[in-house]
Amino acid sequence: MKIAIISDIHANTLALEAVLNQINSFGADKIFCLGDILMAGYDPNGTAKTILELDNLEIIQGNTDKMVACFSQELLEKAKNKFPCMGYALEDDLKIIDEKYKDFVRNLPENRYIEINGLKIQLVHGSPRQQDENIYPNLALNDVEKMVENSNADLILCGHTHIPCGYSLNSGKTVVNVGSVGRSMTEDKMPYWALLEINNDGTFQIEHKSVNYDNVKVSEIIKNRNFKHSDDLAKMYIRSN
Repeated sequence: MKIAIISDIHANTLALEAVLNQINSFGADKIFCLGDILMAGYDPNGTAKTILELDNLEIIQGNTDKMVACFSQELLEKAKNKFPCMGYALEDDLKIIDEKYKDFVRNLPENRYIEINGLKIQLVHGSPRQQDENIYPNLALNDVEKMVENSNADLILCGHTHIPCGYSLNSGKTVVNVGSVGRSMTEDKMPYWALLEINNDGTFQIEHKSVNYDNVKVSEIIKNRNFKHSDDLAKMYIRSN
């Protein structure tokens, strides 16, 4: 069985469509989505519509999905103070996101266990112990072990950091951060996802994939939204060199 894993789309329909086209070329049987579909991009309603039209989809809630779904003025002010471009993006997004999509992400689980051919898989956004915990590249193995120690999964799939990486732990668990579709923090700024192939005996192979798309166009659209700090958000889509 082939499973495509995507995460952190962040209202970027153009990037999502590029990834879905690539996924189709690999003949994936299922798609797992690890959350953060609506906020801080250019097309939250279009992205949500595309996601909801997918067949054989398993999806969980990301931390920014929760921010949209559980909005409060206190939360907004904290976001503006901690990360201004995200806070002001949230404020502007709330004006345009359809209520049915807010309800959709509100009712998503924060994690999910799935078993296929005896392989136990856990879908999380940040880590098994916290929705917004960062699993970055080059962490000490012991630190990653602590993050996943309460999971009984063989394979833990996560996103959140927008940087792909993976760990084979001494406990026998495998942890894979699949990266971001919509706002990659890799040097090339291209969308990343992962292709998981599960054999009949439960053994598996997993590989990161990436695809080119028009990130400059997306950056320009976001800048032209003209909310406060939209230019700072737009810069995140462009290579710095």
